[in-house]
Amino acid sequence: MRFILFICLSVGFFATAQNLKSPSDFHGYELGTQFTRHHEVVDYYEYLADTDAARVKLIEYGQTNERRPLILAFISTAENLQNLEAIREAHLKATTGGNKAEKAIVWMSYNVHGNESVSTEASMQTIYELLTSKSSYLENTIVIIDPCINPDGRDRYSNWYNQYKNTPYQVDPNSKEHHEGWWTGRSNHYMFDLNRDWAWLTQVESQQRLKVYNKWLPHVHVDFHEQGVNSPYFFAPAAEPYHEVITKFQRDFQETIGKNHAKYFDANGWFYFTKEVFDLFYPSYGDTYPTYNGAIGMTYEQGGSGRAGLGILTRNGDTLTLKDRIAHHLTTGLSTVEVAAKNVEKINAEFQKFYQNRSFKYKSYVLKGKKDNLKALSTLLDAHNIEYGHAPLTTLKGFNYSTGTTGSLKTDEHTLVVSTNQPKGTMVKVLFEPNAKLSDSLTYDITAWSLPYAYGLNTLASTSLVNQIDPNPKSATTKTEIAKSTYAYITDWDSMEDARFLAELLQSKIKVRTAYAPFSVDGTSFKRGSLIITAADNDNHTDFTQTLKRIVSKHTAINLHATSSGFVDTGKDFGSGYVQQIQNPKVAVLSGSPTSTLRFGEIWHFFEKQLNYPITVLDTEYVDRVDMDAYDVLILPGGYYNQYYNEDKLKALKEWVRNGGKLIAMGRAIDGIDGEHGFSIKKKKTEKDTASVKPMAHEEQEREQMKNAITGAIFKTKIDNTHPLAYGYGTEYFTLKLGSSAYDYLKNGTVAYLEKNTDPVSGFAGSDAQKRITNSLVFGVEDYGRGNVIYMVDNPLFRGFWENGKLFFANALFMVN
Repeated sequence: MRFILFICLSVGFFATAQNLKSPSDFHGYELGTQFTRHHEVVDYYEYLADTDAARVKLIEYGQTNERRPLILAFISTAENLQNLEAIREAHLKATTGGNKAEKAIVWMSYNVHGNESVSTEASMQTIYELLTSKSSYLENTIVIIDPCINPDGRDRYSNWYNQYKNTPYQVDPNSKEHHEGWWTGRSNHYMFDLNRDWAWLTQVESQQRLKVYNKWLPHVHVDFHEQGVNSPYFFAPAAEPYHEVITKFQRDFQETIGKNHAKYFDANGWFYFTKEVFDLFYPSYGDTYPTYNGAIGMTYEQGGSGRAGLGILTRNGDTLTLKDRIAHHLTTGLSTVEVAAKNVEKINAEFQKFYQNRSFKYKSYVLKGKKDNLKALSTLLDAHNIEYGHAPLTTLKGFNYSTGTTGSLKTDEHTLVVSTNQPKGTMVKVLFEPNAKLSDSLTYDITAWSLPYAYGLNTLASTSLVNQIDPNPKSATTKTEIAKSTYAYITDWDSMEDARFLAELLQSKIKVRTAYAPFSVDGTSFKRGSLIITAADNDNHTDFTQTLKRIVSKHTAINLHATSSGFVDTGKDFGSGYVQQIQNPKVAVLSGSPTSTLRFGEIWHFFEKQLNYPITVLDTEYVDRVDMDAYDVLILPGGYYNQYYNEDKLKALKEWVRNGGKLIAMGRAIDGIDGEHGFSIKKKKTEKDTASVKPMAHEEQEREQMKNAITGAIFKTKIDNTHPLAYGYGTEYFTLKLGSSAYDYLKNGTVAYLEKNTDPVSGFAGSDAQKRITNSLVFGVEDYGRGNVIYMVDNPLFRGFWENGKLFFANALFMVN
């Protein structure tokens, strides 16, 4: 009976497949002759799920910042979809040593960069072909399609293109339709590159996607991209460096897939290249993150991107059309599923092997430090399904991250242990290892990211497995009673939790002071920067105690110390000039050219999603007409300022600072405000050894240039933590340096700096670049008239993941006067 029913159902499915509308038929225009807006893409996927419900399951896994839906389509045979949950559970058993599953899981992600717009178009044709002409691939395969990872960026691009394109489209690359403005469609709402956010999960799209991804952990994951107009197609195998954790099978299977693609491309006479440019090292890509979780992770790059539009003339005089680009992505997408379907048994067996306990040098990572930083790290680990526990109270030996040598660490009740002896053990090694092994210095991205440095934690890497215990049960912390009779409330200042607490107090019109010298009161010691909330300062606040109660209850990590007097045991009394009221600054940030969209986006996101503090965005198109006296702080994001600040603009900027303004210049923005007419900061001068110049083969030049490069390496800096810019820090800080720009120490106000030892503790830095940054500034403050300029040579907000640097930025806003 069941067999007869299955035959009937199969006939029904065949009839449905024959009647499915193609994307062209559904939308009413030939695919590739228009850019499809995101809601129209969703409409097509919903149509397929409604029309062929037995073989297509559609879920909405979240929404973007601009409220566009994030969707996934699951495609397979009717029988497979009926058993989808059982298939998923059987597959995941392989991560804990269970029996091998019998299906291949292929996940294809499209349009992570919004203006690399062909991929979403190709996704619609791909799912249609899988349900019709290539339905045989689905017999033993579950295909998961994310048609658009970045809907906000895609619609920004498609709306812009539809507004500016010629009719018919113009292939001349000089035409407006081939030149996006400053804010391209590449990034998401907050101008973050979502293809660099898989591991750090700073963005809402990444956070929501990973919840589903970790429920499936596919065998194969493909990230569809575009590159420059004049480049042919790139597909696997990837380029070196490969991270050492990548298995031989993962390497070999990339080649298996690449050869299958090549077969189809050769038949069509299409050009392509492999094993160049796109490596497998940095862990936060759409190819590497899946790879470190057992998948065959791959990037496919089609020539075109935001410049290509519907058609463009290439350097060779050929016309590259959107139809061409769709055909190429369609071919590699179908070829990927084909190869997976033919190798189900092999990829299941190898997936299981990947999750068997692997013999890594370091078995456990032991982390101790600020409770708020430990909490922030725990939140990230939870999102990745990485297990962790607490260390027993003991002294452990191992590699000490701070000293770079073997040492010991005395644990406390908050010390965390993260072990590689768990299903996500490979991911643990990649994220926590002190210094990832680099097989080739020519890389596509940063070469260091170790989480202990990023979170500012005192860490020990142990070659032995450290026991984990449950934390000692603690009674609930008793919150300080907020009463009108209390003279003052005091709390520490050493984390972003404290910064968020202060930000809400200031916005609620509660006045707060900070201590510019350490003090003790009621037998309790407090460091510089501690927050002091006095009743006297808030006499005129109509609802002071209730407002403070509400804010304290919201910020559960904050513990207030109540005192009945401003007369301290040691240090300076609360009425001293060393205890100053914190300003509630009105902050502006420059946007538009010459700023970098990514660097601007990091600041925008920091204020709105991390600090929760208002910021005004001033565009360079009209900033000269703005009354800057209305703002206390102006932030210059990194960018390309060399031609922006002419003598007149610099004069006006200096006058604003002289009159009490606070200027925060980040990264290459410093280049725009130094020099003859600028502020006093000076670039370091380097002597070139001309005697060492010798003829060099052309093919060696790129590698020789790496001597001058720093590709995202971590350096240990010295800190003057008596300066307000460094309140909450110790005497050293690990900075992520993204280039070799170097500036002399300031005469006064050098806060974070490098000395003679410029060997990176992690990552790659060329020999000449290391010489250049010797004795150079990292963070500093120049007093100028009644105002000041804060220099951030390195970017503590880079990609939103360098947690331990963010307090420097909060100090720049609130503590530096």
